[in-house]
Amino acid sequence: MSLTAGSRPDGTRSPAAVEEPTAAVAAAVATERVPREARKAGKAGKVGRAGKAGKVPWRVRLRRDRALILMTLPVILLLLLFNYVPLLGNVVAFQDYDPYVSSNGVTAIFHSPWVGFEQFSRMIDDPLFWGAAKNTILLFALQLVLFFPIPIALALIINSVIRPRVRAVAQAIMYLPHFFSWVLVVTVFQQIFGGAGIIAQTLEDHGWSGFDLMTNADLFKYLVTAQAVWKDAGWGIIVFLAALAAVSTDLYEAAAMDGAGRWRRMWHVTLPALRPVIALLLVLRVGDALSVGFEQFLLQRDAVGVGVSEVLDTYVWNMGIQNGDFSYAAAVGLVKGAIGLCLVLGANKFAHLLGEQGVYKK
Repeated sequence: MSLTAGSRPDGTRSPAAVEEPTAAVAAAVATERVPREARKAGKAGKVGRAGKAGKVPWRVRLRRDRALILMTLPVILLLLLFNYVPLLGNVVAFQDYDPYVSSNGVTAIFHSPWVGFEQFSRMIDDPLFWGAAKNTILLFALQLVLFFPIPIALALIINSVIRPRVRAVAQAIMYLPHFFSWVLVVTVFQQIFGGAGIIAQTLEDHGWSGFDLMTNADLFKYLVTAQAVWKDAGWGIIVFLAALAAVSTDLYEAAAMDGAGRWRRMWHVTLPALRPVIALLLVLRVGDALSVGFEQFLLQRDAVGVGVSEVLDTYVWNMGIQNGDFSYAAAVGLVKGAIGLCLVLGANKFAHLLGEQGVYKK
């Protein structure tokens, strides 16, 4: 009786022979496993590249969202036509632009001589420009301190009202002046605080001397701040109330169960919920620091004088439209826009340092 390798006399195989496959079988298994693993690795690479590029190809998304794209196309065209195409006209800031060298104002740009940075040097040497810049920064700081916290406080007060009807009426009354034009706002303040207004006439009827707040140059900065609060605080209230509506009531209930009173609940629950919205609006407000208003100051400059009512917007209008110095006005407006852009970027970076998103993510 012949015995094969790895077999015993009783005909059974040894454990070593059972556990160790032959070289041919091992080679076959290895050759079969390598292509399978390579295919798996290739599929994983394709999935990774698809994840980076997007799950849905852009052609598929274009066909899927073509209705939405067609709906937004008119808005995009209007934005390009009225907001981006006019930016090309800033080239006159580096010229001595004369609109009368040609019958067409656009053609006159190509016939006007180049002067480089002469308009900017003139702006630096102009004391009227620095006076307008000083008034603009002063009014912005005052409105940031007095105007910005008021919508937050009013939103907290309205949100604490239990009856929905009272809340709706109060919100509608505060939001209504937002739709008023500045002509109407100034007229209302004139009828109340002017020399012939209701308050002055009432004081005179009772033997007191009247007053005219609308012509008081020393109080003009507080007057325009009060007008801005009365007109635009309602819009800020709606924004903050929308943020408060997203706060879960479970947080207030948990804080109340822990013994927190009304003020502690507002400090530890309400205000942290408003932080992202406050940071966003603050960044936008800082970016608009050099644009404190145009119509509001233009309507009241004759009553209080140019010295306290001249801001950068009215200064650009006065130099460009009234005096016809378009190149110099374009230079001032270009510097104003560049500074506003830097303020937005700086304020947004500061919001990121505080842990907020700001206008855009990091």
